[in-house]
Amino acid sequence: MQFDVAIVGAGPAGLAFARALSGCGLRIALVEKAGERDLAAPGFDGREIALTGRSARLLREMGAWQRIPAAEIAPLREARVLNGASGFALRFAPEGRQGDGLGHLVPNHRIRQALFEAVAGLPDITLLAGTAVAAVETGPEAAQVRLADGRDLRAHLVVAADTRFSETRRRQGIGASMRDFGKAMLVCRMAHEVPHEGIATEWFGHGQTIAMLPLNGDLSSAVVTLPTRETDRLLALAPEAFGAEIARRYGHRLGAMQLVGTRHAYPLVAVYAHRFVARRFALVGDAAVGMHPVTAHGFNFGLSGADTLAREIRAALARGQDPADPAALQRYERRHRRATWPLFTATNAIAGLYTDERLPARLLRHAALRLGAALPPVRRLVTARLMEAGPPSLRLAG
Repeated sequence: MQFDVAIVGAGPAGLAFARALSGCGLRIALVEKAGERDLAAPGFDGREIALTGRSARLLREMGAWQRIPAAEIAPLREARVLNGASGFALRFAPEGRQGDGLGHLVPNHRIRQALFEAVAGLPDITLLAGTAVAAVETGPEAAQVRLADGRDLRAHLVVAADTRFSETRRRQGIGASMRDFGKAMLVCRMAHEVPHEGIATEWFGHGQTIAMLPLNGDLSSAVVTLPTRETDRLLALAPEAFGAEIARRYGHRLGAMQLVGTRHAYPLVAVYAHRFVARRFALVGDAAVGMHPVTAHGFNFGLSGADTLAREIRAALARGQDPADPAALQRYERRHRRATWPLFTATNAIAGLYTDERLPARLLRHAALRLGAALPPVRRLVTARLMEAGPPSLRLAG
């Protein structure tokens, strides 16, 4: 089968990249081991994604934002960071922008479904679902992709979007720096007595980290980071006991709490690929940069990376060049590395400091919060970064 671009992985990043590239005259293949039914109607996976203003605009241009039910989009008006037993909170809120807030919270499965619907039926995108990639070989003239069902694809460019543990990345000989935090992240929805007022909190307690992300109504997404053995114990609790324990762990800040829906746990591993491109090959999404969730920028980086790579390919085509033009791929790598490396490094440093239970670290992190509160320019810089009010992307054809 002949294509111009073969994308491995039809998760949010792969779907977003396919949609961003659609309409420029290329034949695009999307290869995904999950079945088409699961892609069209993904189940709730516990994850709520904090979208910046720029990400919302990109999704709107892709025709995905309009497909997300309005009742599932929750405004994020303010963020607060707390440390230990101190009642002091470092606050991040926009200045002089009424109603906009820091961004929006949207369930991950709704984003996936909306992107799939935006891609489905486009004549230049072929979905090959229900099969995995067995091998990838890239040559001077083209790339060859062997599927597990025995079919072969030939393409000018292969793009891997198959999670932070990408097998496609590994097959291309591209390593990655991985930091395993030795913990798991438990996510679920909790109903509570006290209104959250659209405020997200990240509380670095002793021996645990708890984030409460405000959803519509008196409902929050709880993100609890603990050693895996503790996470397993919480997953096994009866719903009533689980609600009582989360309320206790959170210091009853939101009153009594009740589990709503299912609980999910994910290993906490941050990943940064050593390279984002190779000959006729590129990485997007978590395959390139897998973030620790503390700064809530993982999907935003995946979306912006997909947009950046699509821009470079479109520009190469306008110059009459190959979609896998080496100079275009190198420009993508430089731009995406500049956009992600500083925050990736800072995020890991923050996660390391605020989960270190030694006394010097406890004192340092409390002092850091106080210093941040005393320096308004720093708060404004962080707030602007959270909002990421960047320029709109190119207009999509189709």
